[in-house]
Parts: sequence; structure tokens; C-alpha cells
Amino acid sequence: METFKKITVETTVQAPVETVWKLWTEPVHITKWNTASDDWHTPFAENDLREGGKFVSRMEAKDGSFGFDLGGIYDEVKLHEVIAYTLGDGRKVKITFKGHENETEVIESFDAETTNPIELQQQGWQAILDNFKKYAEQTKI
Repeated sequence: METFKKITVETTVQAPVETVWKLWTEPVHITKWNTASDDWHTPFAENDLREGGKFVSRMEAKDGSFGFDLGGIYDEVKLHEVIAYTLGDGRKVKITFKGHENETEVIESFDAETTNPIELQQQGWQAILDNFKKYAEQTKI
């Protein structure tokens, strides 16, 4: 079995954990924040949020030059606390939500893939997390 290097990205969102969880997990919201840059978008997301449930997000360059599906199966789901899953290529991801009154710390640890440099992967996942923070703090639900 291959051993992957772990990468961690994190942010603190100025919103209660219940709101952060909803924006993170509902496909109608995922399609609005799940990008690393403005020239990309997520036109489609599906999410069966339960242990053994599957998810997929379609990520595409807005100019149509490139796109891919990112998906996997949930290993653990603890409401407002933890989401852990295995990606299609076998890599593991764990997201921890720590609510403190009107703010939520989101910590995402994932196995690095072996194609791109570690720094590039960390920057990409952090950019998506930063985009989520911006979306979550601007969205009233």
C-alpha cells in the first residue's frame, strides 16, 4: 500500500458551525464556492452525506479547456464535527469543524497526490478553502 504525505490547510470562518456545515455539504452551495481561481467553476455537485455515501463534484475551466470529476466515498460523518472520505484514487481526506460561538475553524488534512508538487497542492486546496470562507461569510441562510 502506498504511503502519502499529509497536507493540512485551515481557515476560520465568521459563521456558526451549523451554517458552515450546511454551506460545505449541500450541492447547491458546493457549486458556488468549490474553485481555486476565478477562471474555474463547479457546474455540478452530488453529495450523499453518510458513511458509505458517495459524492462527486465536476470541476472545469470556464473556457472549457480542461475539467475533471473529484469524487469518493465517505468513511466517517459526525454532524457539525467531522467529515472523512476516501477519494477515487485511494487518498484519504479528513475535515474537522470546530465551532466556537459565531465562528468555525475548518481544518482539512489530505493525502498528497504524486503528480504535482506538494506546495502546489497545498496552495490549490488552501485557495478553495479561502474561497469557501469568503462565500460562507457573504451568504445568509
